[in-house]
Amino acid sequence: MKRDLLAIHDLTKNELEWLMKRALDLKAGVDAHKYPLAGKSFGLFFEKPSTRTRVSFEVGIYQLGGQSLYLNPKEIQLGRGETIADTARVLSRYLTAVIFRTYSHSSIEEFASFATVPLVNGLSDLHHPCQALADLMTIIERKGALKGIRLAYIGDSNNVANSLIEASALTGIDLVIACPECCAPDPGILQRARSSAQGTITIVRDPVAAVANADVVYTDVWVSMGQEKEAENKKAQFAEYQINSALLSRADKDALVLHCLPAHRGQEITDEVIDGPRSAVFDQAENRLHTEKALLEFLVTPDCYQ
Repeated sequence: MKRDLLAIHDLTKNELEWLMKRALDLKAGVDAHKYPLAGKSFGLFFEKPSTRTRVSFEVGIYQLGGQSLYLNPKEIQLGRGETIADTARVLSRYLTAVIFRTYSHSSIEEFASFATVPLVNGLSDLHHPCQALADLMTIIERKGALKGIRLAYIGDSNNVANSLIEASALTGIDLVIACPECCAPDPGILQRARSSAQGTITIVRDPVAAVANADVVYTDVWVSMGQEKEAENKKAQFAEYQINSALLSRADKDALVLHCLPAHRGQEITDEVIDGPRSAVFDQAENRLHTEKALLEFLVTPDCYQ
């Protein structure tokens, strides 16, 4: 039976723990001369621009011995009216798995329902599970554990926040999200996560209260791709939610700073913070590579998971 990763809740706690251990091993060079994806081909269907997702998947597939094919929607028949269902059926005959980066999460769900090969959500408007895997790995590297970590997420409750909510529920992270009332997390995702959370998930309006005693301080852009028409309105509402030195001083003295990138420097985060000694932003970006390698191995060579 094929496995997909459309959201973090598609994984069990044990599977998530295995992925973290495997990603750390891969980063350390374990099995560097083994090629579990040899002879396998992977399609990267991207409707949205990408730096980290595209490059990390292409490099990771190559390093594990596989082949990647970049599928621009303007260059395949889906962009000319072929249905998602027909495209999924055809690509399943050629490819070992598909990485799908799109605007609408419903498109990913539809593709997965017709594909007979694993589908990975490379980003949708609702979830960004691959980013959350890298986030968790970075916290483990810097803090040694996940359970009991106080993670303050400051800003728009977007796809990244939704995936952090699900990741926190599985791992025992105590998550505090500070956001304006207009930009609260998805209610369904929040309710489902809270029903089984190993830690706490709290929503507040005050960013100062959110970062108090935080072990990790995280932010993302205020205006996501596809929301450009809302830019000026959102900037005004998020004016008090910038991660700067003053706000960071309210967190734990050893607090880690994360940002999934790309950053709008001077908006949601200042240069002195993102380039400062507490920042793990570029380790976080690198860890996309290692966690995605572990994920692909897990999805297409299930015998590797024990």
